[in-house]
Amino acid sequence: MTPRQLRALCLSFNAAVEEFPFNPETSVFKVRGKLFALTNLDAEPLTVNLKCDPEDAVRLRAEHPDLIVPGYHMNKRHWNTVTADGTLPDRLVRELVEDSYDLVVAGLPRAERLRLDRP
Repeated sequence: MTPRQLRALCLSFNAAVEEFPFNPETSVFKVRGKLFALTNLDAEPLTVNLKCDPEDAVRLRAEHPDLIVPGYHMNKRHWNTVTADGTLPDRLVRELVEDSYDLVVAGLPRAERLRLDRP
């Protein structure tokens, strides 16, 4: 997955925005003010921090050691750092980004979730 593809994927979700609250290099992708992906799109290898169900996080780390690790500077129980340099299948990376977005949306107040469902 290229940095451009990762950015496009993150911004393809309903109400997703890209912000730079930390520095100009760190892209923070949010939905309704809540973080669902964090990355430096210029870094090599390309990595992205993604929210993950705790049980899935442990399983994914075991299945893909060195490519999926506990979230760097994040709550290690709920976040993974995923290497998106082409070693992992792009399909898996896309699914993990989508799962992260879905988990964050599920945690939003009901009124916010309903606003996301409107066209």
